[in-house]
Amino acid sequence: MAKIEKSPDEWQQQLTPEQYRVAREKGTERPFTGDYQVRDAQGIYHCVCCNAPLFENEHKFDAGCGWPSFDRPLGTRCVEEHTDTTHGMQRTEVVCSHCDAHLGHVFPDGPPDTTGLRYCINSVSLEFHPDE
Repeated sequence: MAKIEKSPDEWQQQLTPEQYRVAREKGTERPFTGDYQVRDAQGIYHCVCCNAPLFENEHKFDAGCGWPSFDRPLGTRCVEEHTDTTHGMQRTEVVCSHCDAHLGHVFPDGPPDTTGLRYCINSVSLEFHPDE
């Protein structure tokens, strides 16, 4: 599948200023300010930029970090991971594989009884589709 590519002006017309800052400029929302805390509803979280399905609510957990956390993406081709050495740290950035939207980072401190991974994702990069 070809990557979805748009100009910065096209993304700015589609997204809110905060969504653009986080998803297109690799920003981070402040912890505990997002919309998607752990909930019991069945559903799928999609990319706010291209609507690609990314994470399933079933794999969400409360990591106490202030951002939505998942132990895995919906599928192996939903996201891509890249080395991020900004801010004097070495982390693994997570982006949407369809449009390269910045989603967040993945860390090896997730639930040990599942994958052991914590996909720490900005809620402004996601849109929840209930009952999917």
